[in-house]
Amino acid sequence: MISRRKVINILSSLPFGGLFLGALLGTNSARSMPTTTVSPSKKALGKSIYDSIGVRPLINARGTVTVVGATRILPEVQVAMDEAVKDFVQIDELMNGVGLRLAEVTGAEWGVVSSGASAAISIATAGCVTGGDPDKIWQIPNLDGMKDEVIIPSYSRSAYDAAAKAVGVRMVEVNSPEELKAALGPRTAMIMVLASGASEDGPLSLKIIAALAKPLKVPILVDAAAEGLEVPNPHIAQGADMVAYSGGKYLRGPQCAGLLIGRKDLVQAAWITSAPHHGFGRGFKVGREEIMGMLTAVEMWKKRDHTEEWRMWISWANYISHRLEQVPGVKTEILLPKGRSNRSPSLHVEWDISLIPLTGQDVEELLWENNPRIAVSGAGSYLPFPPNMEPNIRINPSQLTAGEEKVIAKSVYELLSNPPQMQKPSGLAAFNLSGLWDLEIQFVASIVNQTFMLEQKGNDIFGTHHASFGARELTGTLHGNDILIRSSYTSQGVRLNFQFTGVVSKDNMDGIMSLGEYGRAEWKAKRRQY
Repeated sequence: MISRRKVINILSSLPFGGLFLGALLGTNSARSMPTTTVSPSKKALGKSIYDSIGVRPLINARGTVTVVGATRILPEVQVAMDEAVKDFVQIDELMNGVGLRLAEVTGAEWGVVSSGASAAISIATAGCVTGGDPDKIWQIPNLDGMKDEVIIPSYSRSAYDAAAKAVGVRMVEVNSPEELKAALGPRTAMIMVLASGASEDGPLSLKIIAALAKPLKVPILVDAAAEGLEVPNPHIAQGADMVAYSGGKYLRGPQCAGLLIGRKDLVQAAWITSAPHHGFGRGFKVGREEIMGMLTAVEMWKKRDHTEEWRMWISWANYISHRLEQVPGVKTEILLPKGRSNRSPSLHVEWDISLIPLTGQDVEELLWENNPRIAVSGAGSYLPFPPNMEPNIRINPSQLTAGEEKVIAKSVYELLSNPPQMQKPSGLAAFNLSGLWDLEIQFVASIVNQTFMLEQKGNDIFGTHHASFGARELTGTLHGNDILIRSSYTSQGVRLNFQFTGVVSKDNMDGIMSLGEYGRAEWKAKRRQY
């Protein structure tokens, strides 16, 4: 918990600290509000608030990943959020004031706080499609008569395409300047680029895209969610009109906030499509506390001691490294980031599998079930897919707090120095499953029918999973009557990764299905007879 003295020191360091400090010290008693604390009976000493509802907290050694909580927000941000809820304010007036301040700090023409980077993409797309026209806002997602295409380089395709597609646009993928020229036309609302090495200096870089788009007055949005806030902005300098950032990553702002900065008219059009305004974007609501917390994170970006943060991360990685390399067969390496995104070091840990018979997936799962729970590599989000079967893991120290590096080092050391016996599937296949299978899946609120086309050689299975979104390759194994099948569809930014486990009889099989980030389902399949 932050002490009163620490709060005062924090507030006095902020650009609006005098205002908050006066409120904190009670100079305006009418604005004073009683505070609520968690009583000892509800939150035992040393316990997390999550324990009170039976949810396990974890040590985040993955980095700024949303599904495990993302960033550790700055104390200054928390104080700003706490202060912001003490007064009411008209949200449009607030965002106008914040827009002015973001322009001053970032060097962009304007800025707004969004409910995350993905929301920033959605409202930016809506702003480009509608131009801020309320009639057109109410027409979304029916884009008849409006610009309804977003051009995207193939290297930019990701799951976050969905944020633009939510507006109703069609994504037009291009692979070269020639394809971009052909795609640009009267239906083009925007070009969307994912910040990366390819956007910096690839054959379809942002500069090349801008040279073709600017004469046609087609706006360019850059998704820079996982970056810090460089000034002057490198993407705007290379030709971007708008840039989207996540608040819950390296800016260390509120998890449910983001930024959209850039050309004033386009950013303001984006804001009009967003909450509190009704219509398409009403669901993208961002509260006054998140708005002020996000502004504070931006202000603090210039004040943070990034050199000291880096030194601390490296020291924690070194501590873990030195402890683990005491285990025979273990090697470690500190990996440094490339590019602007995810600017933190990570520790690569690998081992001789003949001495330590564990895969990366084994260690991830064992640490996940550990007490305390520790998230490394892809733990908690069902990635990578298929699971990591190599003898290695990766540890990111950027979201740790002092002392957690010792907990991680101890837990991983104990696991690798005395690896548990893991049960692995074995035995000859009890059946040959080659052929066409009618598949039925029980989702949480529906039953769907799909098909497997299977071929089998010994224990190995391969073939095609035909589902409603499209066909995708599958692989798997059959040991005895225990079956494992994995199918994956990852084209065009889609992320559908399924794992089927169960038991087989001659013409039937059933079991449990992992849907990755979408939960679990029950499944059964019957061999089609001819």
